[in-house]
Amino acid sequence: MGAATGDAGSGRTGGAAVSETGSDLDLLHAHVAGDRHAFGELFQRHRDRLWAVALRTLGDREEAADALQDAMLSAHRAAARFRGDAAVTTWLHRIVVNACLDRIRRRQAHPTVPLPDGVREPSDGHGTGGVEPAAPVRDHDTALVVREALATLPIEQRAALVLVDVQGYPVAEVARILGVAEGTVKSRCARGRARLAVLLGHLRTGSDEALSEVPAVTPGNPGARRDVRSGSGRSWRPDVNQEET
Repeated sequence: MGAATGDAGSGRTGGAAVSETGSDLDLLHAHVAGDRHAFGELFQRHRDRLWAVALRTLGDREEAADALQDAMLSAHRAAARFRGDAAVTTWLHRIVVNACLDRIRRRQAHPTVPLPDGVREPSDGHGTGGVEPAAPVRDHDTALVVREALATLPIEQRAALVLVDVQGYPVAEVARILGVAEGTVKSRCARGRARLAVLLGHLRTGSDEALSEVPAVTPGNPGARRDVRSGSGRSWRPDVNQEET
């Protein structure tokens, strides 16, 4: 079987060879061919940005973790149907965004207010009950205000703004992720910025400056869990105490 070849690390679809030298598409093809490690490696390459998109779209760590898990399971199962009409990373982002939007639509009838990041049940400061590392108080509070303001936007505007203004993706790439025209992305961003300018006008002079207070994506996240297994049935969940990336 292909999985046995992947375990041995030999042949064109061997896990080690593909992981070290393969492109995203090579990894996806290896996964479809039976390599049990290929999908896990593909996810590890893009986990930080996928997690950041989920977290900032949903504004809640538990919801974002669930959405990302659902999205990766969907991608894992749908890999054989990937048509190659976009980059693999664009395809992964599209699945994550859709999973987030589905959760937002489901919860709109029963809105909840999540605890701010850094607030946990009293404990000894260790494990999942501890207080996570946080930005300085002023910057952290501003980021929470921005996140709350983003949460009030229509979901299409929120997704576009998170991808363009917060994550820094080009408009053309966001259009491919969302499956809409570039003009639609620009329009959604413009309307979203106009709303944020009103909501966040007390912070500074404009929404773009306020959005700059949101922590940027970092290039790595050594504290994140690395227990994704493509064929084992185990699922990945980010550490809810890790610093936002």
